[in-house]
Amino acid sequence: MDLSVTPRTGDAAPLAAPMPAPADSARALTVTDRAILRAGVPWVPVSGELHYSRIPRARWGERVRQLRAGGITVASTYVFWLHHVARRGEPRFDGSLDVGAFVDECASAGLDVALRIGPWAHGEARNGGFPDWVQQAPVAHRTDDPGYLALVAEWFGQLAAALDGRARPGGPIVAIQLENELYDRPEHLVTLKRLAREAGIAAPLWTATAWGGAQLPREEVFPLYGGYGDGFWTEPDAPWDDTFRQHYFFTHEWDDPGVGADVRATQGFGETVRDAASPLFPPATCELAGGMATAYHRRPWPVGADVAAVAHTKIGNGSMWQGYYMYAGGTNPGPDLEETHATGYPNDMVRLSYDFHAPIGQAGDLRESSSLLRGQHAFLDACGASLAGLPSSLPDVLPDGVHDRETLRWVVRTDGASGFLFVTTHQPHEPLPPSAPTRFRIGDDLVLPEHPVVLPPGTLARWPFGLRIGDSRVRWATASVLTVLPGPTLVLVAEAGVPVELAIDDEPARVVEPSFEPLSVAGGSVLVLPSAEAPQLWVRSTDSERTLHRTAAELSWDDDSVRIRSRDAEPVVERYEPSTGSWVALAVAPRGVPARISDAAIAPLAAAQHPPDDYGFAGQRHSAPDSDAIDAHAAVFGIALPGWARDPRHDAVVEIDWAGDVGELRVDGRRVDDRFWDGSRWTASVQDLGLLSGDLTLHLLPLAAGSTVWVPEAGAARRAASIGPLLSLDSVRVVSRGPWRAVD
Repeated sequence: MDLSVTPRTGDAAPLAAPMPAPADSARALTVTDRAILRAGVPWVPVSGELHYSRIPRARWGERVRQLRAGGITVASTYVFWLHHVARRGEPRFDGSLDVGAFVDECASAGLDVALRIGPWAHGEARNGGFPDWVQQAPVAHRTDDPGYLALVAEWFGQLAAALDGRARPGGPIVAIQLENELYDRPEHLVTLKRLAREAGIAAPLWTATAWGGAQLPREEVFPLYGGYGDGFWTEPDAPWDDTFRQHYFFTHEWDDPGVGADVRATQGFGETVRDAASPLFPPATCELAGGMATAYHRRPWPVGADVAAVAHTKIGNGSMWQGYYMYAGGTNPGPDLEETHATGYPNDMVRLSYDFHAPIGQAGDLRESSSLLRGQHAFLDACGASLAGLPSSLPDVLPDGVHDRETLRWVVRTDGASGFLFVTTHQPHEPLPPSAPTRFRIGDDLVLPEHPVVLPPGTLARWPFGLRIGDSRVRWATASVLTVLPGPTLVLVAEAGVPVELAIDDEPARVVEPSFEPLSVAGGSVLVLPSAEAPQLWVRSTDSERTLHRTAAELSWDDDSVRIRSRDAEPVVERYEPSTGSWVALAVAPRGVPARISDAAIAPLAAAQHPPDDYGFAGQRHSAPDSDAIDAHAAVFGIALPGWARDPRHDAVVEIDWAGDVGELRVDGRRVDDRFWDGSRWTASVQDLGLLSGDLTLHLLPLAAGSTVWVPEAGAARRAASIGPLLSLDSVRVVSRGPWRAVD
């Protein structure tokens, strides 16, 4: 089967966007309708959300360097008014609330910063991030009501003082987001921008969320979109919603009417109309799903490919800014800071944990999504400058709606002579079948591959065509671009189950066996690595060099050094040397403490009591059990951790495999972490949560047989196999992650 695409041609020259304003111009940043540019070179920012106030200050340096190693270039964060000014007149910017110090930490790691200053933020925070005294004020919130604006001006002044000049053009903060999910009040965004400027807060880029048909002041804010392949904001008995499905298709529609629709209905907004992307700015995102938060009534668990497939389609669609929410999880900095039914919001969220199933979890461990996204980000680093001149062209035959599982999903970004072909055969919940034997026709002259190929389920391909490497031209390759190293060396990664065809210049296409040895071409080389190696590949990019590392351990870095963390005593790290076509083993500093994994000692302290089927409802959505219900019905286990875990050099984590409804970890009776069960492993940091400072108990509430909360497929299968209430503590392991070590 041959599939065809007619590339877009004849596009006009790029048009300058109305940003940055002269007063905001800095860092050689300019914007056109095609791209953001740095010193005249197109740049694809990759922003990853983490919330400094939900992460222990002692972990900030570690997290931002983990972001950097994941290919993130911009650290994005909400500034939650609620966290900083619980009581009027008593702003706090100390400890883990020191936003200025956080910005400095990002800058020291080589990251730019996008500051999302609200004042309303959402982020599953209580009152959307408003302190109670603001929420209760007799004003029209989120409007130009003078009383409300006086409160905002007070807050922006406090924030500006804490930032102490960091939020001025030329500093590390390159973007400021105003409000969040504000749909029909464009004039209010203009007012907020004025108030921020008057307080001393400004940046080259001013952004606003554009989904839900948001009416934005056209020349005042850069519109940013989202993309969630699943979410907690639909009803517990609802099927996988079309607004989630759409993100697994290539399309030129950027709006998403589903994101925040439930909260929108409670905030006094009218009906919105799905809108086209602004012609003034390039397509850009700030909230591609890095995972998903967990509500009591609905508990999505996006796995790695679910996350990576959404990001992959957005690149194919033409995205020139990849932004993730969340990229690193965290913990609410105190009790009663989460969105709840009791505060007038439509969801009961987990009280403390904000793990989000993010690429970097709450405890700091990497998930599968991190390596899949890391490869995409390496591609953007190497090829992003060319993407500005490669518009997205949809195929001649498109899927017949979002329920079509048979039509192959693909797109090209090309100028008619060179570009990249993107293919996806992955979506969650309803897996896609293998493709028919397929070739792709791009324009009149290019057909690839030579032999029709079957694309297995789970394929996320970005194949080059017409790409120049040295004095050679890669006519096409059926392997994904990872990066381009000095030499130049084009690094490709094979797709699982797909033969690699490589066509160079006018030579006949040939089938290439992936290996660790490069293939020589005129003026350069091509390295085709096996698909199984993808999770072990790390591309480090600095202003002066780009290098390829290979290790099964975790790396982190800044501009000056590379570090490694491994559960193994002697991890292997190799760096590829393009000049010799060889891999060189690097020296790793000693671990300092032995690698350890131990089972925790578990002592049953109280048996579970038969739970009720539910704990109340808000509309169709289940309310979470309160503390009294958990105390009345939960099983209680005493957990004794091994003595070696007390040594901070081990940086130990507790891994809990369990099944039930709600889980809480408590120290001396005080809740320090919690989960709504969704089938995933619960990982808790011993140091961050203070798990060795007193009596540690684990409280597990059974999931009632008659409960109708929604859990993912794996959890649903276990639930269906249970007779009566579901409760099981399968294992509690303590693992030494060890210290971060230098790599030379």
